[in-house]
Amino acid sequence: MPKSKSKRSRYQAPSPPKPRPSPRWVAPVILSILFAGVLVIVLNYLGLIPGTGGQARNLYLWIGLGMIAVGFGAATRLR
Repeated sequence: MPKSKSKRSRYQAPSPPKPRPSPRWVAPVILSILFAGVLVIVLNYLGLIPGTGGQARNLYLWIGLGMIAVGFGAATRLR
């Protein structure tokens, strides 16, 4: 007796391979970049960065924010 259409098995695509876990050194590097960015911003506002004459500069603010953004971007790729 032939199989009915509802009883036939349907094609299932193979599941994609599982992504490899991140190396152990990635998480400490991400945290270091995040904390360094915060530290640059705080030192900028306290006027403790050498060569600025005790004045806060926007350049160091953007550097700190960039470091934080890079840290967040890398954290999204962490497995």
